[in-house]
Amino acid sequence: MLAALVGLAAASTAHAQSLSELLEAARNYDATFLSSKAQTDVARARAEQTGSLRLPNIGASASVTRNNTDFPYLPSGSNGSLSTTRQVALTLQQSLFNRANDFSIDQAESAVSLSEVSLLNAEQDLAVRVAQAYFDALAAQDTLTTIQASKKAVAEQLAATRRSFEVGLVPIIDEREAQARFDLAVAQELAAESDLRSKLDALDGLVGRRNVTPKSLRAPVALPMLQPVSVDEWITAAERNSLRIRQAQLELDTARAETAKAEAGHLPTVSLSASYARLQQDYATRTIPGQAYDGFGSNGSIGITVNVPLFAGFAIQGRVKETLALEERARLNLADVRRTVVQGTRTAFDLVLSGLTRVKSLETAETSSKTALEATQKGYQVGMRVNLDVLNAQAQLSQTQRDLAKARYDTLMISLKLRQLTGQLVQGDIDAITQLLAP
Repeated sequence: MLAALVGLAAASTAHAQSLSELLEAARNYDATFLSSKAQTDVARARAEQTGSLRLPNIGASASVTRNNTDFPYLPSGSNGSLSTTRQVALTLQQSLFNRANDFSIDQAESAVSLSEVSLLNAEQDLAVRVAQAYFDALAAQDTLTTIQASKKAVAEQLAATRRSFEVGLVPIIDEREAQARFDLAVAQELAAESDLRSKLDALDGLVGRRNVTPKSLRAPVALPMLQPVSVDEWITAAERNSLRIRQAQLELDTARAETAKAEAGHLPTVSLSASYARLQQDYATRTIPGQAYDGFGSNGSIGITVNVPLFAGFAIQGRVKETLALEERARLNLADVRRTVVQGTRTAFDLVLSGLTRVKSLETAETSSKTALEATQKGYQVGMRVNLDVLNAQAQLSQTQRDLAKARYDTLMISLKLRQLTGQLVQGDIDAITQLLAP
């Protein structure tokens, strides 16, 4: 299994995918993001429908009517009449004043804006999810690589200890300690292989591809510094650009429009109606044989209708109370979202700074651990250090390298989340991280 994984990694190195490439694939596959795009199209179509409330309704109609009348009680043998009427009509209806319709149109336009903000939020959320899955896979891959290197070093130490034990230079306890460390390394390797497969499967499922292989960070890697360096500037940007705040504000605007529409139920409505009809009638009588005629005519009308609501059983007042309560809920939600975004921005800013500091410290610790391992190995060779010291130094280096890799990925992720919180996460940020990856 180990050989297969190593061979797969080596074979797929030339076909490794960058973060930008996988994000583009996810945009065409992720159901949540595509659903948000569809919802935006729905909102735009509804806005077009609602906008028709301000436009006239024009209709045309045509009819043919045949009327046959008999009078059996008259003495004549040809009693009754036969007529045919043909009519073509054109009608027009135009709203002149209807405040409820005006507010419905405003609501539809707000719904479009809200759906567009939701789409931007879904796109940023997708970028964060893809980056998280990408870095999780890289972290699992680095963990496996580190454990394999540690296992190799422990195996070499175990072989050396066995040779020393066979010639009586070390006690059996040293050989058993080395064997125990090797067995632990084998168990850790199996767990790391399983975790790597799980992380790669999750990444495959997110981007809609199979056997995805993420590119590793360049070596050596230098994480970008945080700009700007003032948390107040980030908070100002969050209050101005945060998609969550904009979404909550639009929800409040929609609630206000709903209240205004409910209050408009007390106002009169004015509409214009007009019609024009052209008709032809053929008429013949059977009472007086030979009497018949054809005729053409037209009919036109225009009028204005005013509808004044007087009493609706307190339905309008009840609706106004309901919308006022919904408006207050939206206002409180906006205040809560604003506080949450500001606090989240402050926390993310601190985490990025502490992450950068931790990366620097772990880089120094990695150098120190390598130096300590080399010194311990030399000391063991001249008899100044025991086998356990070498094993501990190897374990310390392996743990430091795993912590360093995870700290780098965590810092990159929290920097993306900081930009997402402040509404500033764009494709350029993903491309900048892609530049940190190996070619």
